[in-house]
Amino acid sequence: MSTFQNLIHGPNLLTLFRIAAVPIIIILMLFPNRACVFIAALVFSAAAITDYLDGFYARKRNMVTTLGKIMDPVADKLLVSSAFIMLAALHWVPAWMVCIIIGRELAVTGLRNIIAEKGEDVSASNLGKYKTGFQIAAIIPLMIHFPFLGLNVQAIGQPFLWGALVFTIWSGADYFIRSRSLLQG
Repeated sequence: MSTFQNLIHGPNLLTLFRIAAVPIIIILMLFPNRACVFIAALVFSAAAITDYLDGFYARKRNMVTTLGKIMDPVADKLLVSSAFIMLAALHWVPAWMVCIIIGRELAVTGLRNIIAEKGEDVSASNLGKYKTGFQIAAIIPLMIHFPFLGLNVQAIGQPFLWGALVFTIWSGADYFIRSRSLLQG
């Protein structure tokens, strides 16, 4: 199968949707009114769901590709990092938290590349999955921002943001500790 066919094939198409959602979310967040941020949160939510679906679909149908293995985490990082950067730009989340979250993502991605060059693999742990879950659970209400259906969604998003920060640091440290032996060899 050609690279283009791999790209538009099943699970990879879902990954491409996640990447395509990023500029849509950014543009909507440039106009931080109730309608635009709500639509941005809906687009983000749909894109976040594809993170689970593409992997599930690829494994179930035995359609795992090298391109998918590379593009999936890139799409995840683009989606989450872009959302957090826009939230920080609007002063809806502290920039220092966003720096830690994105810094961890870059550091772990770099470490994964080093490990991959050695032909090894250190899979994501449950901590990494919790991190992702908390990040998504934080971003959606923080992105909606304005009171919705009588709920202070910012207040709902804050504990998830702190949880995301804790799991971001914890899972990053865990990943480096588990990779230590691979880096020494």
